[in-house]
Amino acid sequence: MIEAADHDTIGDSAYRHIRDDIIFGQLRPSEKLRLEPLRKRYNVSVTTLREILNRLTSDGLVVAEGQKGFEVASVSDANLWEVAELRLLVEGHAVSRSFASGDLDWESQVVAAHHKLHRLEDRMISGDMSAREGWKRADWGFHRALITGCGSKTLMDLHGQLFDKYLRYQILTLAFRGQPGADEHAELLEAAFARNAKRAKEILSIHILGGVEFIIKERKTGTSKP
Repeated sequence: MIEAADHDTIGDSAYRHIRDDIIFGQLRPSEKLRLEPLRKRYNVSVTTLREILNRLTSDGLVVAEGQKGFEVASVSDANLWEVAELRLLVEGHAVSRSFASGDLDWESQVVAAHHKLHRLEDRMISGDMSAREGWKRADWGFHRALITGCGSKTLMDLHGQLFDKYLRYQILTLAFRGQPGADEHAELLEAAFARNAKRAKEILSIHILGGVEFIIKERKTGTSKP
């Protein structure tokens, strides 16, 4: 998820809104993106909207169809595996750098992010699915906090793009792994305190790739529907 900046333009705000609507399933995979309805929905000009859709095409969330216009990118198991493996590679590298240089302020940020996530996970585990969007935003916030000490904006931006694509699959299938996922987050917090990057990478592998297996199972069985 892209964070707002103080100098955001109307176009920047609309870009974030449309991007979030794709990630959170308000705009569905393979849905045609008609300019006039979208212009009214997001209150932007057609010119600005085209710029936004081209930007989202570069992000891999929208597909340009030549003269036919635009549509939301489709989803597939193969694409999910590719996104997950890239996310694991980037996040693992960012975690190593962050653990090596993170200070006390970084630790405080990680603790606060985990506390928020933990509270929302408890609600989800108890069956309160109304917490779903807050939970996923908190999930993003915790993983983001873990790597904020890496010292590289390029690495942070790349991680954000990959995380959003992974998150989209989770949202589309309501894929919540419950206690195992929550336990892995707690183990990541412990690894952060210990500055144990090797252990963190092991947990991330279980966490991210295990999430892929769970998402694919949900998609095939249809036990969860967006």
